[in-house]
Amino acid sequence: MKCIVTGGGGFIGSNIVDRLVNDGHEVIIIDNLSSGKKEFLNKKAYFYNIDLSVNQDLYMFKDVDFVFHVAAFAEVDPSIKNPLPYHNANINATLNILLACRKYNIKRMIYSASSSCYGNPTEIPTTENAKIEPMSPYALQKLVGEEYCRLFSNLYGLETVCLRYFNVYGNRQRNEGAYALVTGIFLRQLNNGEVLTITGDGEQERDFVNVSDVVEANILASTSNKVGCGESINIGNGVAITINEIANAISNNICYVEKRHEPDITLSDISKAYELLGWKPKADIKKWIENIKYSDLK
Repeated sequence: MKCIVTGGGGFIGSNIVDRLVNDGHEVIIIDNLSSGKKEFLNKKAYFYNIDLSVNQDLYMFKDVDFVFHVAAFAEVDPSIKNPLPYHNANINATLNILLACRKYNIKRMIYSASSSCYGNPTEIPTTENAKIEPMSPYALQKLVGEEYCRLFSNLYGLETVCLRYFNVYGNRQRNEGAYALVTGIFLRQLNNGEVLTITGDGEQERDFVNVSDVVEANILASTSNKVGCGESINIGNGVAITINEIANAISNNICYVEKRHEPDITLSDISKAYELLGWKPKADIKKWIENIKYSDLK
């Protein structure tokens, strides 16, 4: 197969690229490296440094079979403070990609959506039919991307599928910046001999899913004969764990800071992922923390 991975220099995208290359596929990476890193780029893939939010002829889509659209500005708090660049990156770019997919007759686009569309969910565990109530421009923008995918499937027959990621952690995760994943922040703080900082009381619960399981979900979404009409599918671990539990698994040197704008709990119902993709998560976050903590940081 010939595949495009947008955001292939980023955390999730680069892991998808590595898997596709290892499986023997021809891979094209499109990334403007605004948040991706050159060192994450797989040397066996073709690389285009392109801003996808700018409308242009994406000629590299010609003869491509599958597109994995992972590129995004994936930060909640900054999107609240300055929505416009997030709108451009998360909505305009997605529309441009869908137009290119339609123009060049791509077989299927797999869209990296977000569980943030549920807001502060009242249905726990949360199914794909739960109330949609975005709490930030980022969450709304990712939801609009889903709607565009469904529209292109219905109007133009373009096969699409939308994977709603919960809290993704693992190899190459971010550990710097305003919205780095909490596991990355904690491990960085431990490595630097710093106090682990927890927002709020630490009793907020999160559904953490390993990037290796997310990659597997993307591969299955590209091959399953049960999807292609813009289906929204939760990709989580199906288990919630408190931030205090994560912190205590890393260090007992902890302090608490002011709570930020975020839901109290995220917990996925992943039965649809198994039904449509045959997918189940395999990784355990506490075991992952133990391995990273003692083998890499000690």
